[in-house]
Amino acid sequence: MSGKEVTVLWLLAVLGWGYGGKVLVWPADNSHWLNMEYILQELVNRGHEVTVLMPSCFLIFNTTEPSLFQFEEVEVPLTKKEMATVLEEAFYFWFYRERVLPIWRSIYESGKVMSKIENVSKVICDAVVKNETLMERLKASNFDVLLVDPLAPSGELLAEKLGIPFIYTIRFSLGNTAERLCGMLPAPPSYVPATPSCLTDRMSFLERLKNTLSYAIQDVVYHRFFWGGWDQYYSDVLGRPTTLCETMGKAEIWLIRTYWDFEFPRPLLPNFEFVGGLHCEPAKPLPKEMEAFVQSSGEHGIIVFSLGSMVYNLTDEKSNMIARALSQLPQKVLWRYKGKKPEALGSNTRLYDWIPQNDLLGHPLTKAFITHGGTNGIYEAIYHGVPMVGIPMFADQHDNIIHMKAKGAATALDFTTMTTQDLVDALTTVITNSTYKENALRLSKIHHDQPLKPLDRAVFWIEFVMRHKGAKHLRPAAHDLTWYQYHCLDVLAFLFACTATAVFLLTKCCLFCCRKCGRVAKRKTD
Repeated sequence: MSGKEVTVLWLLAVLGWGYGGKVLVWPADNSHWLNMEYILQELVNRGHEVTVLMPSCFLIFNTTEPSLFQFEEVEVPLTKKEMATVLEEAFYFWFYRERVLPIWRSIYESGKVMSKIENVSKVICDAVVKNETLMERLKASNFDVLLVDPLAPSGELLAEKLGIPFIYTIRFSLGNTAERLCGMLPAPPSYVPATPSCLTDRMSFLERLKNTLSYAIQDVVYHRFFWGGWDQYYSDVLGRPTTLCETMGKAEIWLIRTYWDFEFPRPLLPNFEFVGGLHCEPAKPLPKEMEAFVQSSGEHGIIVFSLGSMVYNLTDEKSNMIARALSQLPQKVLWRYKGKKPEALGSNTRLYDWIPQNDLLGHPLTKAFITHGGTNGIYEAIYHGVPMVGIPMFADQHDNIIHMKAKGAATALDFTTMTTQDLVDALTTVITNSTYKENALRLSKIHHDQPLKPLDRAVFWIEFVMRHKGAKHLRPAAHDLTWYQYHCLDVLAFLFACTATAVFLLTKCCLFCCRKCGRVAKRKTD
């Protein structure tokens, strides 16, 4: 082999896979898509062909806009308006009603909301896996891998039907349940907090008790109320007995959208990879009008405020309460808000339907970030070293803010009970107390100090699965064990039986000896 040939092969090995693979994508809507899109763009840049299954009811997609991806539009008997109504009802319940209802009523109402979302998910899944024409077309395309966001089930079922490996890109599941029970990720309740528990890794006895009960309750809820219907659905579609969890457990790689700058130390498996902050990038220049407003803040700087893409509106009372608090600050505030303009809005605050959040957080005049606690926004703040005031709403947001608070980079407020003064005090504390900024910068240094960028790591593992037709060698043997074998309950039962038998025999021997000695003593006496 000539020197030139060796050089070419070496470059191919170093620069990446030379073959352009075919990637099929089962996405989720709203902010989940925004995160996945960065991975897909990088895959296209590296020569891969990306096809996105797009349900016609998804809100964030627009097929009329030019795109790097191919879209396979899936006609769903559900309009975007109906989809929006289901989501708005769910968000309204989680934002307002859940907090004021008695616990038993909250559980009942939450079940009804989840049931509606489950029905929508099954309608979307039916439109794909029961569409024979579409399935034949997808099979004929010979995709190398399926990239799935498991916000709602179905992607893994499609992979099973097509017979291709699949990879998850995920932030969390309720109580880490899918990761623990389906991915077999170890999660000792003594120091790994359940996702909705609002605990840290440093727990008192009562907190460990709460955490253990949280795991137990969530497992029962998943198996009894959530997975049950899906288990039967998956069995019917595949034509053989199976479960949702068993199918999810076949994922080759789990790309977790966090990192050690965010997570508490915990055990990991080789097929779990942290890729948190993969969407973050250096700040770009702001639009001229926005830059002029930012510069007008002078030495006081600016505050960036966003409650995420899902919060379109607030009640007049709540929006005016927030506006009054912001008007008392010396900083200028850029607030992403599409609702009715609050009457109490101060001259230092401007409303925007959309803001270049990453670019604003990377601006040298930014002093603080008011956030609902979404993972994307938190990672942009970590990337740029900006302290936060968290106003979590639902899902993982409370725990996300607890993580940042425990690491000293944020303070938290309760959306339901916070007052104007609470918000003023929280912002004043975060801006004037230098420890918040110092901790935010410390997390930023940790985030940037990685051997590979998160996006490169995510793409590497996708290409790895494509090259090797899977990653079964990284899959733990725990998947092949029953629950009692996994926890060694059969071994403990055997050891208990042996111990009990030994104690029984020893006791019998002692009693026999005692009786014999007693008879001998009696004869001597006689």
